[in-house]
Amino acid sequence: MSLFLLIALPLLGAALAVLLPTNARNAESTLAGLVALAGLVGMAMLWPEVSAGGVIREEAVWLLSLGINWVARVDGFAWMFAMLVLGIGLLVVIYARYYMSPTDPMARFYSAFLAFMGAMLGVVLSGNLIQLVFFWELTSLFSFLLIGYWHHRRDARRGARMALTVTGTGGLCLLAGVLLLGHIVGSYELDAVLAAGEQIRAHALYTPALVLVLLGALSKSAQFPFHFWLPHAMAAPTPVSAYLHSATMVKAGVFLLARLWPALAGSEQWFWIVGGAGLATLLLGAYAAMFQNDLKGVLAYSTISHLGLITLLLGLNSPLAAVAAVFHIMNHATFKASLFMAAGIVDHETGTRDIRRLDGLFRLMPITGTLAMVASAAMAGVPLLNGFLSKEMFFAETVYINSLPWVEHGLPLAATLAGVFAVVYSLRFSFDIFCGPTQTDELPRQPHDPTRWMMLPVALLVLACLVVGIAPAQSVGPLLAAAARPVVGGSALPEYSLALWHGFNLPLVMSLVALAGGIGLYLALRRQLEQGRFELTPLIHHLDGQRQFERLIAALSALARALRRRLSTRRLQTQLFWVLLGASAVTLLALRGPDGAGLTWGDRPRVPLSPVFAVLWLVGGACAIGAAVQAKYHRLAALMMMGVAGLVTCLTFIWFSAPDLALTQLAVEFVTTVLFLLGLRWLPKRIERYGDDSPRNLGRRARDLGLALLSGTGLAVLAYAMMTRPAPQSISPFFIEKALPEGGGSNIVNVMLVDFRGFDTLGEITVLGAVGLTIYALLRRFRPPREAVQAPRQQQAVPADAQSDLLNPRTARDTAYGYLLVPAVLVRLLLPVAWVVAVHLFLRGHNEPGGGFVAGLVVATAFIAQYMVSGTHWVEARLRVYPARWIALGLLCALATGVGAWFLGYPFLTTHTVHMSLPLIGEMHFASATFFDIGVFAAVVGAVLLILTALAHQSLRRPKPAAQPGGDD
Repeated sequence: MSLFLLIALPLLGAALAVLLPTNARNAESTLAGLVALAGLVGMAMLWPEVSAGGVIREEAVWLLSLGINWVARVDGFAWMFAMLVLGIGLLVVIYARYYMSPTDPMARFYSAFLAFMGAMLGVVLSGNLIQLVFFWELTSLFSFLLIGYWHHRRDARRGARMALTVTGTGGLCLLAGVLLLGHIVGSYELDAVLAAGEQIRAHALYTPALVLVLLGALSKSAQFPFHFWLPHAMAAPTPVSAYLHSATMVKAGVFLLARLWPALAGSEQWFWIVGGAGLATLLLGAYAAMFQNDLKGVLAYSTISHLGLITLLLGLNSPLAAVAAVFHIMNHATFKASLFMAAGIVDHETGTRDIRRLDGLFRLMPITGTLAMVASAAMAGVPLLNGFLSKEMFFAETVYINSLPWVEHGLPLAATLAGVFAVVYSLRFSFDIFCGPTQTDELPRQPHDPTRWMMLPVALLVLACLVVGIAPAQSVGPLLAAAARPVVGGSALPEYSLALWHGFNLPLVMSLVALAGGIGLYLALRRQLEQGRFELTPLIHHLDGQRQFERLIAALSALARALRRRLSTRRLQTQLFWVLLGASAVTLLALRGPDGAGLTWGDRPRVPLSPVFAVLWLVGGACAIGAAVQAKYHRLAALMMMGVAGLVTCLTFIWFSAPDLALTQLAVEFVTTVLFLLGLRWLPKRIERYGDDSPRNLGRRARDLGLALLSGTGLAVLAYAMMTRPAPQSISPFFIEKALPEGGGSNIVNVMLVDFRGFDTLGEITVLGAVGLTIYALLRRFRPPREAVQAPRQQQAVPADAQSDLLNPRTARDTAYGYLLVPAVLVRLLLPVAWVVAVHLFLRGHNEPGGGFVAGLVVATAFIAQYMVSGTHWVEARLRVYPARWIALGLLCALATGVGAWFLGYPFLTTHTVHMSLPLIGEMHFASATFFDIGVFAAVVGAVLLILTALAHQSLRRPKPAAQPGGDD
């Protein structure tokens, strides 16, 4: 299976899940399960090549000139992580089918879940750092949707916002760090970065790049001081928590640390930052977990602690420690996912997660209790379970570290103390709940073991803990070797042993001390914990990360408000003044040049001045000045003079042999003029007040006039300087020479839009569609109610009993109307003619003046004429336009054209041309850019009509009746 298909499969499944009924739990879970299973099988088929040390790589060219391509890459480490993402994802899907309530919107849940799975696969399988950051931010976005799934709950909304803020900010830091790494190495390809470790560590930008990358990784994995967001993410449904803690999201941070270990590790900076953060998180998370009274709270803080353990191992700069980190990533995923599912079962069957209310459940839930106890023992590091093996490797690395004396002595003690804490919170999760006298009187529901399908995922994960713990070398040995080899950055792994018995050594003593000390500490604290004497975590409850986070957000908000009061204004004129002033200042500085010579004229022969052209521009300039003068008092007159200035611009394009631009400009002028006319009613009425001719206002007008003259004159001088330079000093020869042979068309302007600068055009139509949707969404709030709607004047000549029908789109279809009958018939006849003209302009656009943009404006103009003459309701009752669908169709068509080039092995948006000889038609030239142009056409039509619809609906509001003389105020 293609690697790109493996990434896209969950994303496509997410799109399909949205279309299923929201209450179809079986269909939704089946779809999600099949997607995860298909990905799991496809990834498993890559094991033979990966286990032999091979690297599977696929590439799709994206931005070749910038070295940014879509690259999917699988080595042993990526394969192991992808199997965790898909395998645990499949188990969570089965579990969620029985955990979630039938009243929950399952389409939204499984859609976000599959999208989250696809984003995490994108992180794991990315072979390009920019691509990795893209999927990295997608994981933050989809986790926000999953954490806030129950958005009616305040804690869910707050937890989701906190997670998105912290991890999203870390993602921005990661992007900056990745850009620095790409600058150092000269490439963003992961293979090149991993091979350039010595070059990176010797570079002057190594430290800032390292800090930025670590900010992204540590914030994602909830490492100190960013640990506070993870416990608040427990507001998510338990299946989400199980997936987020075991194989995704928080594991992404330690994945990145391990992924970049060959390139960034090995320095003092790495040791102190990564190791220090890991050690602090290990102790802080384990200590706080002991005093939690919520089952998921215990597991959340234990996740923080175990992630700190992995981070500390990666920070020790030891290849053997890196192997131990990879091993613990695997082990932690199995026992933590099973523990979260067990916690969800307890909550599902008893109605509470409060440990103080749960006791003696083993008699009522024996299977669940057995599974939870085994998983808890794995988390505590009990022998014959997988957690014991990786924790013993961790103890060994702390003992044999070579560093400063206080580190060599203090690190084993800290590791042992963390092991003691781990035993305590593991006993709280298992012994406190399932052992002791059975008390169910205060429970909301009578507990019992759930259906076997709900327990199956937990049982499979617990079985994995047992198998790995009993026979590690046989069960997981080859997988660990394949996964750890890429992390240590070489073909030769350090010597390590997965045997159960290594003799009576210091790491074993540390394990025994941790087990005995944990049991003793648990017995000492048990009574106080049962009595609820620890509502807050002792000693460290003042270190409330949430409080500090909220204070920081409040301080930033206050600073933003203060800056807004000081620097901004609600007056559009003032805002435009500062924008133009800043742009002019930057332009003047840039025109000075590096040598201070400034702007100079070219030596290109001048064209003699034409008196006709000069008069034409005098008229246009006079109209522009008149529009500016009249804009305050007579907006309609100003709009008319603006139209004349636009017409002069069209004639200028024709004068300089640019009919394509002239045609587009003319269509744009018509459409924007009509939209401006519809928008005039929203502008406030100008009232002449005393003091408008005061010296202060006259000075402000003189200032604005000066800036306008500076900006206009500057642009004219710049344009003149460019046009006087010979062609070889411009970019025009490139497009002239390449348009026909490489773009397949002789219309250079259109070839540039749909081929050479297709990225720009794709971005422009995306922005155009977003603007149309935004305007419609904003104005729809003010759409007048039916009782406030007045029929247009052309519909007021009908009898009164028929006017009500005109306002109802269902009955307006068969209603005749009044005095504009002839124009209405003409505009109806205009519509098919406009379509013919639009098709003509569209088809000839690649070689002659035309194209999708101007064709879309022509069609939009015909629809605008329908609205103007026949009225909004009458037109919408007969023409089902659906502008939003036009926008979606246009964007999808343009995007599909670009993606289609990949299937032929070419970069994104590469144009292909075909020459065909058809019967009766003859020779025909066809370019694949035609489909891209169709997308441009559809997006333009949809955006213009959506804006028109939003404005036209506002024009139906009935004017307020005038106050009667002598009436009450």
